[in-house]
Amino acid sequence: MSFERIRDMIEEGLRDEGYEVTLVPDGESAVAVLRDTPVQVVLTDLMLPSMDGLEVLRRVQTESPETACIVMTGHGTVEQAVLAMKAGAMDFVTKPIQLSTVAVLIKKAMDVQRLRQENLLLKKTVRDKYRFDNLIGTSDAMREVLEFVEKVADSDSTVLIQGESGTGKELLARMLHFNSFRRDRPLVPVNCGAIPENLLESELFGHEKGAFTGAINVRIGRFEMAHGGTLFLDEVGELSPQLQVKLLRVLQERCFERVGGTKTIRTDVRIITATNQDLEQLVDDGKFRKDLFYRLHVIPITMPPLRDRETDIPLLVDHFLTLFNASKGTAIRGTEPAAMDYLLRYGWPGNIRELQNLVERVVILKKSGMITVADLPEKILQSRPVPAAVSDAAFEFTAGGVDLVEAIERYENRLIREALRQANGVTSRAAQLLRLNRTTLVEKLKRKGLDAKQAAS
Repeated sequence: MSFERIRDMIEEGLRDEGYEVTLVPDGESAVAVLRDTPVQVVLTDLMLPSMDGLEVLRRVQTESPETACIVMTGHGTVEQAVLAMKAGAMDFVTKPIQLSTVAVLIKKAMDVQRLRQENLLLKKTVRDKYRFDNLIGTSDAMREVLEFVEKVADSDSTVLIQGESGTGKELLARMLHFNSFRRDRPLVPVNCGAIPENLLESELFGHEKGAFTGAINVRIGRFEMAHGGTLFLDEVGELSPQLQVKLLRVLQERCFERVGGTKTIRTDVRIITATNQDLEQLVDDGKFRKDLFYRLHVIPITMPPLRDRETDIPLLVDHFLTLFNASKGTAIRGTEPAAMDYLLRYGWPGNIRELQNLVERVVILKKSGMITVADLPEKILQSRPVPAAVSDAAFEFTAGGVDLVEAIERYENRLIREALRQANGVTSRAAQLLRLNRTTLVEKLKRKGLDAKQAAS
């Protein structure tokens, strides 16, 4: 059967299957069509006049790299088929041509293309979601975080994210990953506080068949899943002493063994950790290894609590209103000033997560209109303005004057006690409020004979 007859037969059969088909007589014509028309699949013979099929493949990859290629080759010419696959063909079919086989290969090629396009769209959507300009906030505290994160995102150093629950530590970890050179590799999260201790080792490092009762198959762990990408260890302060030792070894040597195994497995991952605990305090208390702390503390980032981001609250409310209006089909237009006053003076112990939940609740219940004072829960309405660290003190000079050193000491003690009270006795948080290094505050507490927990009460 002649080339033209085979071509006409395939065209007729594919049109009957519902495909739109463009016939061309040679390779030059095919390349010309690609320049002007989007084509999903090219079906070409390897033996063509003027330009052979291998050259057509190369030109297709140059002119339209997203187009899939399937080649037709003579029976038994395995070498040609191998060359075609190396040149970029997705598949090949041998002569004599069976229309049913060609139809199956074209459907397969188009399905693969669709999955690739969906994957690219998903990746773009994720990257758009985790752009740095999506980190909402114009407060000084957030600007400092954002400026710092932009500098370190594309490095490969270990990052420790600290902050209270609900401040957005996981969001920040995802931003670090999707703005790094590892963005096309996996981001694998592990909540160290949510997995039972007896299962966490297997979860992290995997296990061999028969390693323990119930281990009926080999299982790869999160470190292997994250190879080439990022492993995010949330609530890292919850790790047991045994797992702290194993994590330290991975950080030092970049290798590990599965539970019950002897084979050493190399790993290439970036480690990002997060905690709402004071790791330095845990080190002082003997609950966290000092050598592991310094391995994790290469790039520390502290997420500020919402109470320190008052100017960001209106922006966050508007953001969540837009988000929930779109997802729930509601039409809340905004927040009345009186209601916003209550939101601004509330302490937000649950931070951004608490604010998001509040906005979602109001949107569901109200449906439309403006958020008013009547829409707010009682705990918000009972809130009082968060007090300043210490009110301005008024000093009266007596005839004998004032002991300046003693007055400054008393004032400093009041500042430290108030900072510790607001920080619930957490020295690292109190140090932030006082704009001191934690070690400086600890030394002051020792010199003054003050206990952090007692001073906070």
